[in-house]
Amino acid sequence: MRIGELAKATGTKAETIRYYEREGILPAADRTDNNYRDYSQDHLAALTFVRRARELGFSMAQVSELLDLADNEDKPCGDVDHLVRKQLGEIDRKIDDLTSLRDELGHLLRSCQADRIGDCRIVESLARPRKA
Repeated sequence: MRIGELAKATGTKAETIRYYEREGILPAADRTDNNYRDYSQDHLAALTFVRRARELGFSMAQVSELLDLADNEDKPCGDVDHLVRKQLGEIDRKIDDLTSLRDELGHLLRSCQADRIGDCRIVESLARPRKA
């Protein structure tokens, strides 16, 4: 299949597919007689894997590591488990950060009962340096 078909099948931009090839995330496609890239079902499977891993928040380095691990079917999956646990920890950290931001913004909103910007506690608070 050509790059446009692969892009459509996976919801990936053609330039992203070319980038993945340059970076070694996807193997280089064979070329047709008229020099078009010719992608196989293996490319489709690998790109689907990459897209799904990226949707789950894995970094490109982690995706590459997961792809390498996936190529070794006889190895125990402890290394994969470790990467997933690490990613879960990162997601938990982000959730904590977002919860703190939500709480802070809610507090700011509740603290402002002004009718004029000049009396707005939110604007006043944003102008103050944060406490360490």
